[in-house]
Amino acid sequence: MCNPSAQPKLRTGTDRCGKMMRKAVLLATVGGLLYSKIELLWRGRTHWTMALLGGLLFVLIGGLNEWLPWGMPLPIQAGLGALIVTAAELLVGLVVNRWLGWDVWDYSNLWGNVLGQICPVYAALWVFLSAAAIVLDDWLRHWLWGEESPHYTLIETKKMRDKKTHIVPSPNK
Repeated sequence: MCNPSAQPKLRTGTDRCGKMMRKAVLLATVGGLLYSKIELLWRGRTHWTMALLGGLLFVLIGGLNEWLPWGMPLPIQAGLGALIVTAAELLVGLVVNRWLGWDVWDYSNLWGNVLGQICPVYAALWVFLSAAAIVLDDWLRHWLWGEESPHYTLIETKKMRDKKTHIVPSPNK
């Protein structure tokens, strides 16, 4: 008869996957709650779909520098985050506002809007909110799970680019 307590415990991919899922759920909860709070302060109201979307986007945007090199300048990461938010806002807006008719938001009166769901003004605001999300996510990962201490590059210089591509300047320069 097999005694489970006598068997060696093996670390499996499911352990790692479970840890990643718990981390993502906690980060999504933080992001969803914070985005709902921001929306309440900004507009005076929110909707449960915004908490879900805010949580998902917090995980995606916070994960940017998990998938991209740390040396990527923060403004570029924030710009990518804003593109992700704007695309998600369009997709979710088409579903919840246009298809389901829930009227969660309407940018129809704002310049440059697309179907009343996205506009340049909010796309620009998402850059700043994305930068804040990236920094907060990094610090949460550091404080809660002991991940690498956050550090950022604001501007990539020629010297940094040369170092990344291993270009050594000639001694004559």
